[in-house]
Amino acid sequence: MGKEEKSGGCWGWFIVLIVVGAIALALGLTLRNKFHHHNDDDSPVPGPPGAVTKKYGDALKVALQFFDVQKAGKLENNEISWRGDSALTDGKDVKLDLSKGMYDAGDHMKFGFPMAYTATVLSWAILEYGDQMNAADQLDSAKDSLKWITDFLVNAHPEPNVLYIQVGDPELDHKCWDRPEAMTEKRPTIQINTSTPGTEVAAETAAAMASASLVFKSSDPKYSSTLLKHAKELFTFADKHRGSYSENIPEVQTYYNSTGYGDELLWAASWLYHATTEQTYLDYVTGTNGETFANWGSPTWFSWDDKLPGTQVLLSRSSLFNSKVASNADIKKYRKTAEAIMCGLLPKSPTATSSRTKNGLIWISDWNALQHPVASAFLAVVYSDYMLTSRSLKIQCDADTFTAKDLRKFALSQANYVLGDNPMKMSYLVGYGDKYSQYVHHRGASIPADATTGCSDGWDWLSSDKPNPNVAVGALVGGPFLNESFVDDRNNSMQTEPSTYNSAALVGLLSGLVTTSSVVTSFT
Repeated sequence: MGKEEKSGGCWGWFIVLIVVGAIALALGLTLRNKFHHHNDDDSPVPGPPGAVTKKYGDALKVALQFFDVQKAGKLENNEISWRGDSALTDGKDVKLDLSKGMYDAGDHMKFGFPMAYTATVLSWAILEYGDQMNAADQLDSAKDSLKWITDFLVNAHPEPNVLYIQVGDPELDHKCWDRPEAMTEKRPTIQINTSTPGTEVAAETAAAMASASLVFKSSDPKYSSTLLKHAKELFTFADKHRGSYSENIPEVQTYYNSTGYGDELLWAASWLYHATTEQTYLDYVTGTNGETFANWGSPTWFSWDDKLPGTQVLLSRSSLFNSKVASNADIKKYRKTAEAIMCGLLPKSPTATSSRTKNGLIWISDWNALQHPVASAFLAVVYSDYMLTSRSLKIQCDADTFTAKDLRKFALSQANYVLGDNPMKMSYLVGYGDKYSQYVHHRGASIPADATTGCSDGWDWLSSDKPNPNVAVGALVGGPFLNESFVDDRNNSMQTEPSTYNSAALVGLLSGLVTTSSVVTSFT
């Protein structure tokens, strides 16, 4: 009897355990469904990079090659067959070597403002997704391109309060259609200084130097220290001698007119805080300057002109990963605004922006239409990974909630549109896929490498009805109109001209999608 009673008791406890387990499982699923809105499958979890998704790995390799297409100076390990040395005497008029750097777009100008932004965004991409880039065997390429720009920026800053912000005369440059290797027109330099300040470009260059100093901190400590020294000097110059560069230098207004410098000051201070962990930079963004310039609660679009969305997302990193500053009221405001940006991007959010095409592409402007969706998607994938790594379950968009997976899904939709999932069934990334622009508005690509042309006779190549003889591999063209049409015409610069700053954001986006992984909790 005793033995039978013991056996029956065990069986009873076993049944109880099954019931309790079932209840716990049901409760867990209920909670999971509650907090994982619109989430049909498990989100990736933090950890080392997984298997590379070939589609995004291939696209990343292509996208990075556009920086090689755009390089000026004496080329090293050149893999672009139709490119050669160019602009070797840039800066000679002021006894500086400004031969490096990158041409801005389809022309041969070196505009310091968007070039520095390109470097900052490329640095950010490497810092967040360097391990993913490495898994796709593209990290060295990204760092090489970044250093090509920062080498130029270092040389362009010969004194604490002097920065050369432009090489080339845009009026002269735009009167020519020639290969960069064959340029003969004069290429004067423009500087900002204490009597002609340019806070936007000085601060953006400080951000580029500070972020790049983190990229090279372990691989080249000496170079990293040099970059950080320049970053600190430039930030002090930008802040102490305030003035809009496009007001003080009116000739830049036609090309890269700034709408204000407050965003660049906050952006630069945020990067210097991450690079140094010094309290003074955190105080800068959370004190009077934050109240004056941050525009909390009012989402805007991330671009070469508006750094506020980038600043808000970057400072959210501090909110999520640094317990010492997470309780700071102003840091909370930056994060809340970043989440408002995310809510605007999510198509099913109650506060979703209506600024998008019928097929879901974020669309803000006829000119360079892909700039905003690509930059927005980059921020979305970064923020989604912040959420995953910090185990933040959701963001609140009015009465609805969304997860990291929802943000990643949005980022994927924008990337896939660019790569061919669009009404035109074409890739807007030149060199990727079977169908892409054949008439990219790009001088070097449009003229055969063995052609002998001068400033004026090269115009025949612009008006030619033949496809470009050279592939501007990696170029992200301007993109579609609101009705999602695209006219592939070399004269249609609105839609067919690429730019380096678009490429930087695309590299960041693709690096975040190339495999599932987490982000580091600290850059230092």
